[in-house]
Amino acid sequence: MIIYPAIDIKDGKCVRLAQGKFNDVTVYSDNPVEMALKWERLGAQYLHVVDLDGARYGEPQNIAVISEMAVNLGIPVQVGGGIRTIETIEIVLCKGIERIILGTSAVKDPKLVKLALHNFENSIAISIDARDGMVAIEGWAKTSSFTAIGFAKKMEELGAKTIIYTDISKDGMLSGPNFKAMEEMVREVGVDIIASGGVRSIDDIKRLKDIGVAGVIIGKALYTGDIDLKEALEAAK
Repeated sequence: MIIYPAIDIKDGKCVRLAQGKFNDVTVYSDNPVEMALKWERLGAQYLHVVDLDGARYGEPQNIAVISEMAVNLGIPVQVGGGIRTIETIEIVLCKGIERIILGTSAVKDPKLVKLALHNFENSIAISIDARDGMVAIEGWAKTSSFTAIGFAKKMEELGAKTIIYTDISKDGMLSGPNFKAMEEMVREVGVDIIASGGVRSIDDIKRLKDIGVAGVIIGKALYTGDIDLKEALEAAK
């Protein structure tokens, strides 16, 4: 199981939002590249990066700093936020990014997903962010008509190999993951599931591993010190 330290970027800074609310921001670093290098030094095998401005405005806004991250790191980076066209996917992948995350575009444009998966295969992950079991889009500002499980199955049919599943109500709250939802997703869908949202302790990581997720994204708990990255990596082995 892979542990993904999360770096959320807003206005070029490393931040965390509570439940995705843009008016509830905590800035943890003015230098996301330095933060990325810190997680690599502590043993991270993969980084999860979100361009929050990109998610909000529909096209990447922080690609320069994210590219600088990828160039300076010796580990792969997956990136999401505002990536909604094949042209943008190609541009971002050319910046040294290992994997692109499609969220809103996956809901609004299944043809894009099909083409992206055909052209780039394992370089594409689908992000499913759920509020009360329904898929949220556009930086979590709107809710779609899809259930999380139903949409995941649809993405599996299109050829997706990796799904990042976030429970919005848990994100940035240090209240523990939605284990029931994660377990259901792992049971119902035959692709790699990366769990995200609310992870607050080593016990949470161990429980998610037992459920069978392929990876765990950890954000706020790393920045507050509630979770030590080295301990998390050990628990994931």
